[in-house]
Amino acid sequence: MKNKIYLFCIFQIYFYNIIGQESKIIEIRQSGSFTKNEILYPGANILLKKNKTRVHLFHEGALIKSDKSYFYSKKNYFNAAGNVIFNQGDSLIMTSEYLEYDGQKKNAIAWGNVVLKRPDMTLKTDTLYLDRIKNIAFYKTPGKIIDSSSVLKSNQGIYNIKTKKYSFINNVKITNPEYKVNSSKLDYYTQENKAYFFGPTKIIGKDYDIYCENGYYNTKLQSGYFKKNALIYYNQKKIEGDSLYFENERNYASATNKITITDTINNSIIKGDYGEIFKAKDSAIITRNALAISIIDNDSLYIHADTLLTTGPAEKRFLTGYYNVKILKSDIKGKSDSLFLNESTGEMKLMMRPLNIKDQRRLSPEKKTLRNPILWFEKSQMSGEIIHLITDLKTRKLDSLYIFGNSFIIEKDSISLDGYNQIKGKNLYGSFNEGLLKSIDVKKNTEVIYYMYSDKGDLVGINKTICSSLKMNMKENKIEKITFFTLPDGKVNPEKSMDKNLRKLDGFIWRITERPNVVNDLFN
Repeated sequence: MKNKIYLFCIFQIYFYNIIGQESKIIEIRQSGSFTKNEILYPGANILLKKNKTRVHLFHEGALIKSDKSYFYSKKNYFNAAGNVIFNQGDSLIMTSEYLEYDGQKKNAIAWGNVVLKRPDMTLKTDTLYLDRIKNIAFYKTPGKIIDSSSVLKSNQGIYNIKTKKYSFINNVKITNPEYKVNSSKLDYYTQENKAYFFGPTKIIGKDYDIYCENGYYNTKLQSGYFKKNALIYYNQKKIEGDSLYFENERNYASATNKITITDTINNSIIKGDYGEIFKAKDSAIITRNALAISIIDNDSLYIHADTLLTTGPAEKRFLTGYYNVKILKSDIKGKSDSLFLNESTGEMKLMMRPLNIKDQRRLSPEKKTLRNPILWFEKSQMSGEIIHLITDLKTRKLDSLYIFGNSFIIEKDSISLDGYNQIKGKNLYGSFNEGLLKSIDVKKNTEVIYYMYSDKGDLVGINKTICSSLKMNMKENKIEKITFFTLPDGKVNPEKSMDKNLRKLDGFIWRITERPNVVNDLFN
């Protein structure tokens, strides 16, 4: 680089018309000595330091100090060397080894250990370009900015002196004791402590990681809004969505539109269109098309509700679903008003909305049954006031089933066109083997309607029995054998002689149209 410095000398004031603006000549305030050398430096005034007297040049509010300056009055520029100090008012001081200044364009180029200081930050780089008309400084060599709390580095950058805005390009890094930021491109406002991202960006905090390709981050508050492929690793969860919001001080994050929250410890996923995460409470709430997905017996269990809530640490995680709950697995389907899943014990509860006194009086048995939670195992429909499903945590297979209050099992008869096998009682206890129902016990006030066939497949009759309890053996989730206990009272009725109204127990309702069969059915 040529050792030139553009000097605007004010022995008298001249006006030059530059891009529609008037510019003044540089003023020489002081110099230790003054010489000329027309052979080596034609047209230059050579200004040198002598003893303690340094060269002082002044132009439109900027004072430039150096040990040596070459001032070209006709061209209105100068170059300076030796401990150069560029002072613009009280707000900006720039030091360098060399500096060129064009008084007509009001441009400066400083190089060699350049340091630009303002009250709120310090910029360091090898070469810095200063445009006083546009009020910007920029560098194309690696630069470092130090503010009150952070260090920012980039290969290229532009600083708007008026708005105190930085535009960083290429390998941008922000280092803070509390976090680190790596980005391909960002704008940073020193007064607001906000960084705006316009390319792949990663933020690494003490207990969170954030990635996005568009958004902003408040470096002081450690909060921000993130879009475009945004995700947050937070509290052992991976949060994804069209847009994410995060506040470290409040231990809070939220996501909007096509969100996914992945529990990396329990291997479960929750999806929806809106979600909030509260780290201090170890909880997350998801609404709008909420869907939870977990793995049981190497199979996906889907749970949908108007609202899904997870609480507790990873080793004691609870999932709660409120209103319009539906569950779907390859061999189990279900529906209820609410759901509670304890992931540490493998227990799932399906619950009904409690009936008030008015409903207790006015609703028919069928309508009361309609409000009960319900499960389908293959062709068997099971319902009751509360349903418990227990999963063995070691094998991740279903272990047991409990139904309390108004237990009802219905299975469409395989031969009769309009016949239904039915079992009704107060409580039900079932056990599984290798994920399939093995046996079912029904206790208290048990009633049965069962279609009986000969070995040839001919209908023998319809068995209607009342007993205190019974036991069913299951095969492939279908009723294979029924055993009655404690003085059963019943008989086998010929089909033709049995009134059709007596072929259904009180509260019977076949709810097959409510059964979800595919994932999309969960949202109907």
